[in-house]
Amino acid sequence: MNVETIVHYIEIYGYLVIFLFLFFGIVGIPAPEESLLFLIGVLCVHHRLSLGLAMGSSLLGAFVGMLTAYVCGRYAGAPFIKKYGKYVGITNERWEKVSSKYTVNVRKSIVFGFYLPGIRQISPYFAGITNIPFRRFFLFSLLGTLLWIIPFIMAGYFLGKIFHINPDYVPYLGIIFLILFFLYVIIKYIKRKKTEPTK
Repeated sequence: MNVETIVHYIEIYGYLVIFLFLFFGIVGIPAPEESLLFLIGVLCVHHRLSLGLAMGSSLLGAFVGMLTAYVCGRYAGAPFIKKYGKYVGITNERWEKVSSKYTVNVRKSIVFGFYLPGIRQISPYFAGITNIPFRRFFLFSLLGTLLWIIPFIMAGYFLGKIFHINPDYVPYLGIIFLILFFLYVIIKYIKRKKTEPTK
């Protein structure tokens, strides 16, 4: 989907398109959300979108997605998620990865999990399944949403003002973020292997 198509849908259906994109990105359908957020900032500079409305739609979409996934995890439980999670990108591998690390530091998992593709989709489900108090989850996920959405949109907005950024090339930013994420995982894995005692 190119930039003109996205803008066209927004012009027809309004900012509901941004809300739905971020909502479904959180509940489990993998999508290059970071690219969209950066693109929103760039489009605001070009006066194609309203910064306030776009920011509000993005925040609301991601936050409502977090709350929806939490409720599903809390009331549907682990068996349901494990059985049907594969249809929204929650594989057994991702599930085990989150299960082993989640309870170590719940606050960091919820707040900073937004920056890790795959983790941000599973984190709210797991919070519900492990019965993290709703008020605690509400505050942490709200903080995480703000710290994830605002920097990416504002980065696109301010960089779009400083440099001439062609919106058509912004979607490729998602590929860069994905590569950086894999590099981070590989480097972390190598460092862990080096610190492990040899048998």
